[in-house]
Amino acid sequence: MSKHFQRFLILSVISLCIFSSTAFAEKPVQIALFNPIQLFSEDESIKGVRLNLIYGKNAALTGIDFGFVNHLTAPSLGIQYSFLANISDSDFTGYQHGFISITKGSLFGLQSGAYNYSKNATGIQWGFINVANRMEGVQFGFINYTVSMKGLQIGFANVIRQGGVLPVLPIINFSF
Repeated sequence: MSKHFQRFLILSVISLCIFSSTAFAEKPVQIALFNPIQLFSEDESIKGVRLNLIYGKNAALTGIDFGFVNHLTAPSLGIQYSFLANISDSDFTGYQHGFISITKGSLFGLQSGAYNYSKNATGIQWGFINVANRMEGVQFGFINYTVSMKGLQIGFANVIRQGGVLPVLPIINFSF
């Protein structure tokens, strides 16, 4: 056996060991009836797909979240689609859709549903009621509320507490 082939073989085996342990450490699928009755504990992060039949809770998600109530506690990236509620205790990047979508940290992306809340939002909130402490982008809904904004609100009642054309305007309000 040549020295180059031996080195290649040794390097291949080492690489396989390293990458396979990483692959086994990731949780690609989570199924939850309700927390704590779920495949993996709420402390685990999921990279793949979560199916929450009633209520599922995990640390972070990179992937797709589908269910009745979806709850994440760490920064996440992906799509959350729920029949009732999406709750992110931290930052969320991607798309949240549900009757209620709440991001307690920063949202970068799109929220849609009857009630949308984000502490800080960059992107679009589209729903019946949209609320953000700081909004950069567009709020489109029946009632839009933000403390400060760089962007546009379109709806029946539009409230920008600091810096809007007026604090409250029907149809359109904006601040740039």
